[in-house]
Amino acid sequence: MILLLLILVPCAAAAVSALARTRRTMETANLAAFGIAFALALTLAAQLLASGPVSLWGGFLYADSLSALVSLLTASVALVCSVYAVGFLREDQRSGAFDEGDDGEAGGLSQFRKYYTLTPLFVSAMLLVVLANNLGVMWVAIEATTLASVFLVTFYGKVTSLEAAWKYAIIGGVGLSMALFATVLAFYSAHNLPGSDTLAGLNWSVLASQAARLDPTTMRLAFILALLGYGTKAGLAPMHTWKPDAYSEAPVPSAALLSSAMLNCALYGLVRFYVLTSRCLGADFPGGLLLLFGMLSMGISVPFILVQKNFRRLLAYHTIDHAGIMVTALGIGGKLGSLALMLHMTYHTVAKALLFLCAGRVCQHFKTDLFDKVKGGVIRVMPVAGTVFLMAMLAIVGMPPFSLFQSEFLIVRAAFGSGHYLATVLFILFGTGIFAGALIHVGGLVLGSNDGPPAAALHAWRDTSMLAMAAVLVVIGFWLPAPLLDLIRGAARVVTGG
Repeated sequence: MILLLLILVPCAAAAVSALARTRRTMETANLAAFGIAFALALTLAAQLLASGPVSLWGGFLYADSLSALVSLLTASVALVCSVYAVGFLREDQRSGAFDEGDDGEAGGLSQFRKYYTLTPLFVSAMLLVVLANNLGVMWVAIEATTLASVFLVTFYGKVTSLEAAWKYAIIGGVGLSMALFATVLAFYSAHNLPGSDTLAGLNWSVLASQAARLDPTTMRLAFILALLGYGTKAGLAPMHTWKPDAYSEAPVPSAALLSSAMLNCALYGLVRFYVLTSRCLGADFPGGLLLLFGMLSMGISVPFILVQKNFRRLLAYHTIDHAGIMVTALGIGGKLGSLALMLHMTYHTVAKALLFLCAGRVCQHFKTDLFDKVKGGVIRVMPVAGTVFLMAMLAIVGMPPFSLFQSEFLIVRAAFGSGHYLATVLFILFGTGIFAGALIHVGGLVLGSNDGPPAAALHAWRDTSMLAMAAVLVVIGFWLPAPLLDLIRGAARVVTGG
């Protein structure tokens, strides 16, 4: 019942928060739910490593190594963000960021209710994405993540927030429409298989075992639509335009979830279709398309990062770049490319979520997210946030000895070893541009000048969550626990079929 509980526990927190009369009740419900979800995700991973894939209700819910890895990453980020959100939202309330005159409840209680109800629903939908065996249910779950998160983008009720949410909903809706057609075509491609006339004909585990017998022409079109559909959700270029607006307008804990856990879920859906297509048509067709979109996403990010003036939008473009990196690894394929993808997904989840939490800390203290309006070096005014911010940025751009250097080096090695020489050159070229732009901007923000406001006091909820994630980021740069490494290797084998 672990699979079912993983989905239902956050839903229970949403129900409690919707009915709660105090802020503390909502905070407690979310903290407890995400703590339990994290424990359940760890238990699922341990059970899977011990005895193989786990299923429920005749395979309706199903978890292999890939599912267990993404659910563990999702639950981890959700737990850290729930701790951070306590201090973040309290500071928003104290500083007057909530419009307390129109909510009809004392102290901006409706704002707390909105966040603490929508966030667990968002997380529950993401967990359903990775635990649903049926491709149709997976699509419904990804659509549910959009419905929950679009209202989080409108959280502050500003004109720019509403515009960002509208763009997110429209572009995301178009993308998911294409993903729906891809799902229908995948179902049709199996029309000659036994049992294909039932809902079980959409079960990924069934389709994967019979992928060589799927209709090649139909699967070719299905993969193109899935790439466009789930690629839109992942923010691949040229379907990426919603991302900088949404990430810069959503509450920081929500932006952290969108940039890490939600990105993983979109890539998860794309991986599932890649596996079916590569087993049906061979790896060259889907791999070539993935390399094209991966290189395009990395290349488009470079000029926007170089000229960026807003540090939250910079992180959004950096997420587009890393979506391109992971899609490139998937397109390269093979055992090494697949392992690099799973390692990079794991490392990126930690580093990117941490960067958004640091950015939120800076934004709240200085009342701006513009580089040129932050007076004084962040590291002098906020030693904890400034140090962690710079460290996380060094990690995300692939500086050794941090973990993302390892995964990016593996991607280059896999690309060169498989004969993708142009992709190797472009990968290094675009990576150098991203490295330069990100470090110039964030280095100037963090180190800055000597003149600035007085030092900020430590805040238990926000600084504790940042330091905990920073510790994880440092540790995984040198050592991965053996069970986690086994899980990552198992997830890579799901892609390669080995």
